[in-house]
Amino acid sequence: MKLSAGREALLKPLQIVIGVVERRQTMPILANVLLVAHDGRLSITATDLEVELVASVEVEVETAGEVTVPGRKLLDICRALPENAPLSISQSGEKVVLRSGRSKFTLTTLPAAEFPTVEDINAEEALELPQKAVQRLLEKTHFSMAQQDVRYYLNGLLLETSSKYLRAVATDGHRLALCQVALEEGKSLPEKQVIMPRKGVLELQRLLTGEGVLTMELGTNHIRIQLDGVRFTSKLIDGRFPEYDRVIPKDTSNELLADRASLKGALLRTSILSNEKYRGIRLLIREGTMLLQAHNPEQEEAEDELEIEYSGEDIEIGFNVTYLLDALGAIESEQVTLSVLDGNSSCLLREPGNDDCKYVVMPMRL
Repeated sequence: MKLSAGREALLKPLQIVIGVVERRQTMPILANVLLVAHDGRLSITATDLEVELVASVEVEVETAGEVTVPGRKLLDICRALPENAPLSISQSGEKVVLRSGRSKFTLTTLPAAEFPTVEDINAEEALELPQKAVQRLLEKTHFSMAQQDVRYYLNGLLLETSSKYLRAVATDGHRLALCQVALEEGKSLPEKQVIMPRKGVLELQRLLTGEGVLTMELGTNHIRIQLDGVRFTSKLIDGRFPEYDRVIPKDTSNELLADRASLKGALLRTSILSNEKYRGIRLLIREGTMLLQAHNPEQEEAEDELEIEYSGEDIEIGFNVTYLLDALGAIESEQVTLSVLDGNSSCLLREPGNDDCKYVVMPMRL
């Protein structure tokens, strides 16, 4: 293999794929990236066996070939070179030599044949979607994913397809976030549910720019997304996601309307003196007002009052304030609707008159 390119041409794809190269590896080859050069293009592949990223770039290829080299070292070398420096890469036996001006670097290699890649994911069909729509789905839901839960299927995000919409759902057992986007007329998907692992979700978020379109394919064990010269492939979590519809409150008779920014501010102020471990906050909902209370083991107390539109029964209920703040942070409207049936029921948060995004927070005993 022999090729030449500018520093920036190599730097960009390396920065895109390096996120999945783990620092501590059980398999030495996973610390490497796979370089494949042919037909005037170089593709760079990185994987951690769960997520695979392939970025390609146009280069001058003198001799086609493929090889694996240490990923982070290659990135560090490119970063350290001067801007717009010309770079040549050539394979010599079991080593790869990089030359740029008076600089020369010799890197060890491992056989390309040993590098684990995902070729075909057995997808039924591909769907073109605006990047902005997928970016919105992930932004509005990802924070509700569990972290290292023994119920492994909660450590990810459910993607659900139907003839009318693409929906994302995340829950950690204490709260739930749901967001959906309608598919364009004439586009439809077979009804399917897949669970994307947490790392895949976060890596995809990093790749999405919100501009242009992407192609999504759902296979039996993988999801694949193509965008802007980058191919993202993630394993799917094999498990059954909870029946989330049963968690979303159907009775919204006790509904209150509040100014989102005012409620967020009051929660932030009151939370300063909440228990650092449990983050509990008590809401006393009365006609026209909401009283927020918090206290901690040091016998300190905080109280804040908020004007709201509410004419239902008096309710006293406790919540983890972080969960409420996360949901309010994902809602964009100036006002927010909260539905709470009684002191033992979960709370449904959403934008007034918009059911595309819903947030459910379970109550806590204080």
